[in-house]
Amino acid sequence: MEENKEQILIRRLLTKEEAAWKELFGNYSGNLAGVCSRYLSGKDDVHDVLQNSFIKMFRSIATFEYRGSGSLKAWMIRITVNEALKHIKQHSGITTNDDLTEFPDIPNDEEPDLEEIPQAAIMKMIRSLPDGYRTVFNLFVFEKKSHKEIAGLLGIAENSSASQFHRAKGMLIQKIKEFKMSKKAQYE
Repeated sequence: MEENKEQILIRRLLTKEEAAWKELFGNYSGNLAGVCSRYLSGKDDVHDVLQNSFIKMFRSIATFEYRGSGSLKAWMIRITVNEALKHIKQHSGITTNDDLTEFPDIPNDEEPDLEEIPQAAIMKMIRSLPDGYRTVFNLFVFEKKSHKEIAGLLGIAENSSASQFHRAKGMLIQKIKEFKMSKKAQYE
C-alpha cells in the first residue's frame, strides 16, 4: 500500500526533520490558532498555547499512532484543546458563573437562527462569553464531550457543566438577536 502525503509527513516528523516541522506548522497553525481562540480571548494567550501545543507535539510525536486520513489533525487538535484547558486552569480558572442571572433562561427547544450571520461574527460572539461558559460551550459543541466528561476535565459538577452550557446558549441567542436587529436597523 502506497503512503499518502500525511503518512510521509509523519515519517519525516518522526526523524525530527526540521523542514517537516516547518511544513506541519505552515499547514496547521492557522487552524489550530482558531481552535485556541475559541477557548481564549487574548491574542497573547492564543499565541502561548499554540506555541506550547507545538512543543508538546514535537516531544510526543513518537507516541502518535496513525489511524487513517485526518488522524494527525485530530491528534493535534486534541493536544491544542488540552493545552488551552491547562492554560485556563492555570491562569483564569473556571468559575461556575451561577450568580450571573442577567440573561433569562431559554426554552430547551429554542435554537438560534444562524442564517446570514458570518462565521467570524459567530466566533466573535463565542469568544465574548465568560470563560467558564465559553469553555463548556466549546467542549460540548465542538469537541462533542458529554457534561460528565466536561465535569471531569474541568473539575466541576456535572450539573454545573449543563447549567453553564444552557446559560452560554442563552447568551449566544441574545447576542444573535442583537446582531440581527442591528443589521436590520442598518437597512431601514
